[in-house]
Amino acid sequence: MAGKEFKNLSEQIEIMKSKGLTINDENTARVILLRENYFFINGYRHLFMKSNNNRRFIEGSTFDELYSLFTFDRRFRNIIFKNILIIENNMKSIISYQLSKKYGYREKDYLKPENFSLDRMKSRQINDLIKKMKRQVRVNGSKHSATLHYLNNYGYVPLWIMVKVLSFGIISEMYTILKPEDQLSIAEYYNLDISVLSNYLAILANYRNLCAHEDIVFENKSQRYIDDTKYHRELGIPMTDGEYIYGKNDLFALVIILKQMLSEEEFRLMVYEIGYELDILDGKIKSIPQSKILDRMGFPENFRDIVNIKGDINL
Repeated sequence: MAGKEFKNLSEQIEIMKSKGLTINDENTARVILLRENYFFINGYRHLFMKSNNNRRFIEGSTFDELYSLFTFDRRFRNIIFKNILIIENNMKSIISYQLSKKYGYREKDYLKPENFSLDRMKSRQINDLIKKMKRQVRVNGSKHSATLHYLNNYGYVPLWIMVKVLSFGIISEMYTILKPEDQLSIAEYYNLDISVLSNYLAILANYRNLCAHEDIVFENKSQRYIDDTKYHRELGIPMTDGEYIYGKNDLFALVIILKQMLSEEEFRLMVYEIGYELDILDGKIKSIPQSKILDRMGFPENFRDIVNIKGDINL
C-alpha cells in the first residue's frame, strides 16, 4: 500500500474542491488549514457527504460550513469536558470521604487489600490498582503543593489529598473493586444502582479522555450502552425493534448520565450552553438541516426538554 504523500496548502484546497466543496476565500482557508490541520478539519467531512458510497460533498457545501462544524465541536467538547470534571471532582471527594471515614487516613491503612472486594477473581486487579495509586503518588506527588506538603511534613498522603493526583480512569476502576457495602454507600448518593454507577463512571472516564485529547466528540459512539431510563420514555424517544434510537451509546446517553450526576443548576446551564452553540451552528450551516446534525449526535429534537424532567437526585 502506497504511503500518503505531503500536500501543501494549495494542494489540500484543490483536493477539497475536487470533491465538490465550495471554497469562497482560499487565502482564509489556507490560514485555517495551517493553524488547525487539514487532517483534523477534514475529519468533519462525513456529515456533508452525499452518501457512504458517494464520497462527494452535497451541492452547496462550503469550507466555511465545514469549519463551523469543527469549531462547534470544539466548543461542545469544552462544555462536556468542564462538566465531566465537576463529576470527577465530586466522585473523588465522595470516595475519599467514605473510605477515609471507614479505613483511616494513612496509606498503610486505606490501601490495605482487605479493604477492597473479597472476590478472589479481583485480587490481582486490586493489587495492581494499589500499585498504580502508589506509583502515581511517587511520580506526581512533587508536582502538587498539597501532596508535597503532606509528604514533607507528615510522611504520608491522606486519601482526600491523594485523589488529586489520581486519574478519573483509576477512580472509575477503584469503584469497581470496592466492597459492595462501600459501593452502595457511594451509589446511593446519586440514587443509582451499583452496576449502573460503575457503567456510568467507565463511560465518563472514556469521554473525559476524548475531550482532553481533542478528538472528534459530537458524533462519538461509546462501546458501552446505558440502561433505559425514564428520560427516554418521557422525552418520547422513538424505538426500533424495541430499542431506543437515541440515548443508548451516543452523546445523548452521556447527557442522560450528566442529568443524573450533576446538580440541577449545573445541568440546566450545560443544556443551555449546548443549545446556544447549536443555534449558532444552525445559522452558519445551510446545506444540511440541523435535524441531520442532531441525529448524528444522537440528540432528539426536543433534547432541551430533559431539563424540565424531575431528577432522582436533589443536590
